[in-house]
Amino acid sequence: MKYQKSIRKRATGNFRRKLLALCLGCGVTGALQVYAAEEVPVHQPAVENSADALLKQGQYLAVAADCAACHTDPQTKKTFAGGYAIHSPMGVIYSTNITPSKTYGIGNYTEAQFENAVRHGIRADGSHLYPAMPYTSYAGLTDQDVHALYYYFTHGVQPVEQPNRITSLGFPFNLRQAMWGWNLLFLKQKPFQPDPSQSAAWNRGKYLVNNLEHCGECHTPRNIMMGTETGSAELSGAALGSWYAPNLTSDPLSGIGSWQRDQLMTYLKTGHVEGKAQAAGPMAEAVTNSLQHLSDDDISAIVTYLQSLPAVSHPGQAKATGDFGSPAGMAGDSDVRGTQPMGSALPADITGKALYDTTCASCHQTSGTGTADGFYPSLFHNTATGGNTPNNLVSAILFGVQREVNGKEVLMPAFGPGSDVQSLNDDQVAKLSNYIFKQFGNPQLSVTAAEVKTLREGGAQPFLARYAAAGSVIGGIIVLLIIVLIVVRLSRKRR
Repeated sequence: MKYQKSIRKRATGNFRRKLLALCLGCGVTGALQVYAAEEVPVHQPAVENSADALLKQGQYLAVAADCAACHTDPQTKKTFAGGYAIHSPMGVIYSTNITPSKTYGIGNYTEAQFENAVRHGIRADGSHLYPAMPYTSYAGLTDQDVHALYYYFTHGVQPVEQPNRITSLGFPFNLRQAMWGWNLLFLKQKPFQPDPSQSAAWNRGKYLVNNLEHCGECHTPRNIMMGTETGSAELSGAALGSWYAPNLTSDPLSGIGSWQRDQLMTYLKTGHVEGKAQAAGPMAEAVTNSLQHLSDDDISAIVTYLQSLPAVSHPGQAKATGDFGSPAGMAGDSDVRGTQPMGSALPADITGKALYDTTCASCHQTSGTGTADGFYPSLFHNTATGGNTPNNLVSAILFGVQREVNGKEVLMPAFGPGSDVQSLNDDQVAKLSNYIFKQFGNPQLSVTAAEVKTLREGGAQPFLARYAAAGSVIGGIIVLLIIVLIVVRLSRKRR
């Protein structure tokens, strides 16, 4: 399968033109740290009864790549028809129609054009995609897998005649052509090549983690220009909007070094390991729509690769993230429990303990042990209450938990503003979170009402989103830093 390689070659002439494009690409658009789809589950067209092996392979790859989650609007539920609102720090980006509709989708795409969009973020009309589409990871897909995906989307998916919603970011993020410069710095354009010194399982796991499942898009921290960091920082954990994608390296305290192999496999397939962790937010979406559908061999390969990653420790981590806390003895009910109907306003001076007893204890028990069958999890020995960040506990309280595995739904209601159960304000969420940290989790963690507000509004804004568009001294400093970085990078490449 031959592709138009000329469009991928980096320009070697006119250094000034290249430098200008790079500055535009890095200082204006940058990579987009997005919030993964949280409406679950999304069902893909079934091809299990087909005798076409290539069609089945393409569907499996589409599931592994989690295409349906972001290209399906939960309101219309038209799979792959686009329209899903992806909330990025630069604004709302709407996913596109990738059904074989010749009017609105990819029905007129050649295989080379499909490959160019998937691997390099360039549409058939030549315009650049924003990296809300994780083409920086898909760039490593093999030719065979790109071919199978193209075959599936053109032969196994029904066309949906639904117009695309227009993405309209503010200036300067609306300059799609500036992505050329960012891609020049951060887009790797080499398909995956196995490491002959490693086992077949390790190589398969690396391919799944780094490319198909694109785990690094969430679990790898980003640099000042919002490209994913490289080297030891890969998969070492990163803030993801309101949530935190944890450290996946083999460190026994900060990472997954304390996990047993069977625990990791169970977590990836179900999102739940009793006394350890429960998937929520973007990870719950990944388990529901993608990971649970992978073969046992592929799940095993992922674990093999993850367990081989060099350990990266986070400072101040006293215990493994899932080892904090113990059952609590709480004498009697609080003065609040049962005095007001759910959904009513709670007293302004309510304590963290009273908030817990009012909103949490009926499911997680006054002792924090959860239920005997583990359906309502323990709040101690729980990665959401341990670790070195309050984000995941606070976000679980604000937004709830939803995942579906093998047809069984796990649901914790949201307690943020607009809750149908009990709406808590930012100060109350902070009080409740701090009580849980001190009583059941890492006592060194705490959160303020202002920090809860930031998480409720989508997390801290990245540096670029805050300052790249500023026509001020700060903007000039950013451009200067970008130029320095580019000069250093290009000089290294020349050497």
